[in-house]
Amino acid sequence: MITSKIIASGIVKSVLTLIGIALILYFIFQIQTVIIYLIISLVLTLITSPLVNFLKRRFKFKNMLAVIVTMIVILLFFIGFVMMFVPLIVSQGENLSILNTAEIEKSVMALIDKIKIYLENHNIDTTNLMKEANISSKLNFNFIPIFLNSVLASLSSFGMGLGSVLFITFFFLKDKRIFVTGARKILPDQHEEKILNSLKKSNEMLSKYFLALLLQLFIVFIMYIIVLVIFGVENAFIIALLCAVLNIIPYIGPIIGTVVAAILTMISNLGGDFQSEILPTTLYVLIGFSVVQIIDNNISQPMIFSKSVNSHPLEIFLVTLISGFLFGITGMIIAIPFYTMLKVVAKEFIPENKIIKMLTKDL
Repeated sequence: MITSKIIASGIVKSVLTLIGIALILYFIFQIQTVIIYLIISLVLTLITSPLVNFLKRRFKFKNMLAVIVTMIVILLFFIGFVMMFVPLIVSQGENLSILNTAEIEKSVMALIDKIKIYLENHNIDTTNLMKEANISSKLNFNFIPIFLNSVLASLSSFGMGLGSVLFITFFFLKDKRIFVTGARKILPDQHEEKILNSLKKSNEMLSKYFLALLLQLFIVFIMYIIVLVIFGVENAFIIALLCAVLNIIPYIGPIIGTVVAAILTMISNLGGDFQSEILPTTLYVLIGFSVVQIIDNNISQPMIFSKSVNSHPLEIFLVTLISGFLFGITGMIIAIPFYTMLKVVAKEFIPENKIIKMLTKDL
């Protein structure tokens, strides 16, 4: 029989549970910087683990020496990136006025005026169209300066946290075996081997995935620069970098990048005539970017999404689409690594399930 005492006890437990969850979430929010450092360190560990293994296997380095050499390579890479690219990003960003939202809107409105004149010269009435569409109130380019400023701010703050990240990464690489030994002590005996096998397999597959992703972004970045330089677009580096980074978002990232490239190309050439300079150059850039996407979609992406995580392209597309609907852009970015880990765990724990067998036959 349910009494008022039982009901009151249940309510108290529920309230305490909610308070506990709220406190945990608040604590996570307060240490979000530490969590970011841990995530960056984990990704660096996954990316550089193959190098450590290569040095140990090929050159017979001891574990400590292989880790030290790897950390030196990471440090040199970051120093080279900061010295070579950050000043260029800042200077081209200022030249393009993409670090200031007001300047972007001013440039875009000037571009719209040129388009309006061009259309009116071809007997197309744009007055009512512009008035009804109310484009100026709907244009929002905050994401461009916010994105770039956040990247630059992250790089600046990362300079302060670089020591922390390298310190954590060093011990992630050096003490893998200690972590495994510790895990063996706290994991349930009946599931110990399955969990450790899942972690090992996930580590291998995610290492391949992140390496392949970096390679893909670099290839796309180089191809974007080539297209922009061929057609004489100013500030080619910053435009190519921005569009390449957007490729991290599966499927819709390249589309957004192409649109952004078209807009920034037109803004970069505002001083020229619209019909003879701005429009043809933008069309050439759009065609060039489309060719890059054809190459990327048929060579780079199949290599990453199919071979590195051993999943069918349609399978990856559906997972990415569902994650996008549920969790937005962030969900699309983390969909493939998270889905890969789920598949690995499922294969270890329920290998006889027919659906799991079908999805993990290539793992």
